[in-house]
Amino acid sequence: MDLVFYNYLLKCFVLIDLKMGKLTHQDVGQMDMYVRMFDDLKRSDGDNPTVGLILCTERDEVVARYSVLHDSQQLFASKYVLHLPSEAELQAELARERRLIEAMMAARPAKDGKERM
Repeated sequence: MDLVFYNYLLKCFVLIDLKMGKLTHQDVGQMDMYVRMFDDLKRSDGDNPTVGLILCTERDEVVARYSVLHDSQQLFASKYVLHLPSEAELQAELARERRLIEAMMAARPAKDGKERM
């Protein structure tokens, strides 16, 4: 386990494991063990269940689908990139998100019941 946080808003421990390479079933089993240990040894009565997050450079969809990740409310795996996007890539992503938000806002009826133009 690489990082341990306590999120005071969620009232739970957040465990993060950083992996170079593809997600394996051993990674998932290891994180599952860490989460269970923290719940047993560190969690207080007012705390919510511990959350485990595995960050890897390649996510294996088969492992994600057929391991405890599939049905778990406490374990998650996600892919990360090893480089920052360029300014142009960030601008394109922001423009794409803005278009999506504007389209969603336009599709919602106004609060007074009248359609938006």
